[in-house]
Amino acid sequence: GKGTQFNIELPIKIVKPISLTPGDEPDSPLKILLVEDHFLNQIATKKILTTWTDKITVDIAENGLIAVEKFREHGYDLVLMDMQMPVMNGLDSSKKIRESSTVPIIALTPILNNMFNITSRTPRVLVTAIIVLFPIFVNVTRGLIQVHATQLELMRSLNATPRTTLRVLRIPNAIPFFFTGLKIAAPLSVIAALVAEYFGGPQQGLGSRIASAAANTAYGRAWAYVLAAIITGLIFYLAIIALERLITPRTAQVSTTH
Repeated sequence: GKGTQFNIELPIKIVKPISLTPGDEPDSPLKILLVEDHFLNQIATKKILTTWTDKITVDIAENGLIAVEKFREHGYDLVLMDMQMPVMNGLDSSKKIRESSTVPIIALTPILNNMFNITSRTPRVLVTAIIVLFPIFVNVTRGLIQVHATQLELMRSLNATPRTTLRVLRIPNAIPFFFTGLKIAAPLSVIAALVAEYFGGPQQGLGSRIASAAANTAYGRAWAYVLAAIITGLIFYLAIIALERLITPRTAQVSTTH
């Protein structure tokens, strides 16, 4: 009536991180099959590998099924395999390749989806937050730094402390810049959320619905979802403008002209 307990020890060797340098290129030509469905990832990965050395040739497969067919037809020295793809995912494709070859297969998968549950919204929220952070951070930094020299000289003549200068001068000066960053980040957040849906997580947002409708040739419904996304971004943008005019009625016009 009692269960069985198993203890398994896996010896894992910790390796040092490496970088691609001109002296580390392979001695002989290397044929690599890159299995990746995202267009930008295809361009970036192929560019990195082919500019490292001219001994590397890279072929691209858009999904796992094409990868299996290309591998059986041509054969490769190395496979870089994305795990999340349409038609046939990376795991099933790797099993098919393993049936006839022992070629090294390196899995490519989003880091945030490995850190969190694949059904969690957290990776998507983090990707959106990271993308939105930069325009706000850059603009606020400019607002804190780009203060008129005469105003700073006045604060020094009044013997103001750095904290007082920050509170009285730098922060009010940065408010228009802050709202400028928000205006950029508002529509950008919608775009980032749509793109992030292609990398896992619950498929209940507009991005997955656009892709699904387009895949089913329901182009009218797909364009309706695109229009809904545009309207959502526009609402965010108008809300930021209204908030700016409410909080900074005098500086809103100045920030707009700049």
